[in-house]
Amino acid sequence: MTSAFEPGPVVQRAILISELQRLRLERGETQDQVAAALDWSTSKLIRIEGGTVGVSTTDLHALLRHYGIPEEEPEVAVLTKLARDARKRGWWSLYKSELSPAYQQYIGYESGALVIRSFQPMVVPGLLQTEDYANALTVEFVESRSYRDVVVEVRMRRQEEIFSRAEPPELKVVIDEAVLRRRVGGQVDPGIMPRQLRHMLQMLEHPYVTIEVIPFSAGAHFGMMGEFTILEFHDPRLNDVLFQENVGRSALTVMDRDTRITDYRAAFENLRQITVSPEDTPAFIEDIIVSMERPAA
Repeated sequence: MTSAFEPGPVVQRAILISELQRLRLERGETQDQVAAALDWSTSKLIRIEGGTVGVSTTDLHALLRHYGIPEEEPEVAVLTKLARDARKRGWWSLYKSELSPAYQQYIGYESGALVIRSFQPMVVPGLLQTEDYANALTVEFVESRSYRDVVVEVRMRRQEEIFSRAEPPELKVVIDEAVLRRRVGGQVDPGIMPRQLRHMLQMLEHPYVTIEVIPFSAGAHFGMMGEFTILEFHDPRLNDVLFQENVGRSALTVMDRDTRITDYRAAFENLRQITVSPEDTPAFIEDIIVSMERPAA
């Protein structure tokens, strides 16, 4: 276990950006006005506030002086530390050339999340996958063996980083029954899926993990439109993050007052209303394991 939780550079940069935007708005100034006062190009300030570039401590102090914050104010030290930490490289940067920018940013946000809400209609969520399952799944979508190895390695590293935290995030998972019944990897090893389901039962023993199942009997539902994950953070200055991933495409939504995130959060809670009851879920999964391991007639 780690002794102290650090939210990571992506989350720290997001907090810093939020504070810089707040300070500017409290001064009642536009980006053009601030940039002109500091003899910067407007595009430089736009990139800083948009998070596409980091802010050096020199530029940060110039901004803070312009906003009327004396050097001796404690807020300056706090923001300076945020700026320095935000420029550090997360472990996922080792895979920068292999992973999409949206996925890298998602991993960065995930590493600092307080609550992770995930809905999956077809596959086991990445944070709950066994390595055998991840390999069997990835081989169907990725042709390059070396890239498949990277995808699985990153997935396993995500689990290690998340679950080794002194205070792991609350993981709330809703899945369709199809996730449990599809025998991923069965052609190679019939035991892959039963072992995966047993791993999920073991994860349910952790107080911070919830797994809920929408049975086939529930009929059609919103989640059939595709998977999604919502990240919530401890710091009130940060908005929720919505992540959607499909074959060949990832989408990350981080926007103030974005109605899509609000809609998806409401949809997640609505999906929970049609799941198998929490007390019946372990037996539901166990019955599927038994059916998979039953000898063929």
